[in-house]
Amino acid sequence: MNIFSWDWFLGQGIWVLVTLAIAALAYWALRRWTFRGVNSLVRRITPEGENWERASHVIARGILWLGTLAIVAAVVLGVLPRVGVDISAVTQGLRNLAASIGAWLGSHGIRIAVLFLLGLAAHYGLKRLIPAAVERAISARGRWREESEVELKKRLETLKHFLTGLALVVIWVIVGFMILSEIGVDIGPLLAGAGVVGIAIGFGAQSLIRDVLSGFFIIMENHYGKGDVIRVGDIAGGVEELNIRRTILRDLDGARHVIPNGEIRIVSNLTQEWSRAHLNISVAYKEDLDRVMAIMRKTWEEMAQDPKWGPFMISKTPWLLRVDEFGDSGINIKMVGETQPIKQWDVMGEYRRRIKRIFDEEGIEIPWPHVKLYLGDDLAKGLTKYGQALSGAGPRTGKKRALPPGNRRAPRKRFHPRREG
Repeated sequence: MNIFSWDWFLGQGIWVLVTLAIAALAYWALRRWTFRGVNSLVRRITPEGENWERASHVIARGILWLGTLAIVAAVVLGVLPRVGVDISAVTQGLRNLAASIGAWLGSHGIRIAVLFLLGLAAHYGLKRLIPAAVERAISARGRWREESEVELKKRLETLKHFLTGLALVVIWVIVGFMILSEIGVDIGPLLAGAGVVGIAIGFGAQSLIRDVLSGFFIIMENHYGKGDVIRVGDIAGGVEELNIRRTILRDLDGARHVIPNGEIRIVSNLTQEWSRAHLNISVAYKEDLDRVMAIMRKTWEEMAQDPKWGPFMISKTPWLLRVDEFGDSGINIKMVGETQPIKQWDVMGEYRRRIKRIFDEEGIEIPWPHVKLYLGDDLAKGLTKYGQALSGAGPRTGKKRALPPGNRRAPRKRFHPRREG
């Protein structure tokens, strides 16, 4: 066959050109739409807050290479017969291969496709159901406890990411094992190996698993949150950071304490929902307690009316619980009042400043440690007279002060050396 003749061109050459044109158009469309389509699909399935741009780029390049190979193969198979090359053996082999692939797809491919679609449906369903369920539960609990929007949002985001990620991993592991079983891979050894690996990881990372589970329940049940002041064992401080694995506290000295959640057994939250100002005010024994307690109550009420301090004080009238103790130097009166969370220390400091000033104005004595000695009446009178004599008490007569009889001393004798002449 003369491929350069006009008759060949009219019969076969035109189809060769049409094949090449269609191949070029298909390659142009493949390059133009592959990256856009893959990026759009990946953005839809990407979990919120994550970046899968690199993964989408890798997937798009793989699809582009496979599509290019398919176009080249189609061009070769379409052009070679037109130029007189016998490819009947190749086409027969491809037909046999296509028949085998079709038979396999008919028996296993449909099942694999169904499994994949079910996994995809579960993926999208759980991505919507889990955040909605968590948000409903957390919002209901937050409204009941009157929590701030910031804390609710932070706790909600942490739980949504953790539960959604865990559920998706479980789903795709199950789908992957079922697809491998359909392909013909014996998953028995894989399951056994996974069990052994899981046991090894469980032994090696049991403290990490314990930390994660403890952190999940801490966040879920809202034991404390970022900004709360808590006490864990001997450590007390503000919660600077909280995640699913560990809690970070900052104490008054500025020290940063990192505590694994699994190590937290008992935690005391000093600032959740509301706080309490707890004061022990001590006054001298000689004071009228009814008058003192009335002044204490009035001082708190005036402070609650102050525009600066009133918003921090939930109790507009304090509770004067009792006369708490007869101390060594004074009487202790116990008083409490509710405040906004984390404001109790500020309120107590301002109240002490005010009550000190008012006690000074009212002449109420705040006791300090001192000791009284009782020496008996006679000795006390003698010491009193002796003290007055030493200090020059009484009218001045110009005479020398007389000492008590027991303290008189004989006059000194002056020593003169003998003069020898």
